[in-house]
Amino acid sequence: MDQIGSVQNRRSRRSNVFMTATLEFSGASLDVKLRNLSAEGALVESEHLPVDGAAVVFRRQELSVAGRVAWTRGKQAGIAFDSNLAPEAVLRHIPSPKPRVTPEFRRPGLSSRQLTSEERKLGSDWMWRPGFDLPGE
Repeated sequence: MDQIGSVQNRRSRRSNVFMTATLEFSGASLDVKLRNLSAEGALVESEHLPVDGAAVVFRRQELSVAGRVAWTRGKQAGIAFDSNLAPEAVLRHIPSPKPRVTPEFRRPGLSSRQLTSEERKLGSDWMWRPGFDLPGE
């Protein structure tokens, strides 16, 4: 079953992230990419992953939680934590979303007032090219 495209029956919400983490197992330490995180587990990615059912310790900064490898498929693995994380612990490792910027589509500032003589001179100087007559000449 595709982990990304299908709707999963989850007890807790998973937050998509792209961060580094570490898995410790059998006396070894493995750097992994953390793809999503919830109170119950994590989705990690690496070239070399432990086998299904392997006991691991998941570490991300000061967060450290024991768990096991629930499944592996290619370069991805699901880690099931032995105990649920507190929501605050999960949120501490989820970056806050960047505010969306709404583009403003509006016309340039044209007005119906008459140009001053200085503004007309600037416009005339800007428009004039050598070899062409100035407007009105």
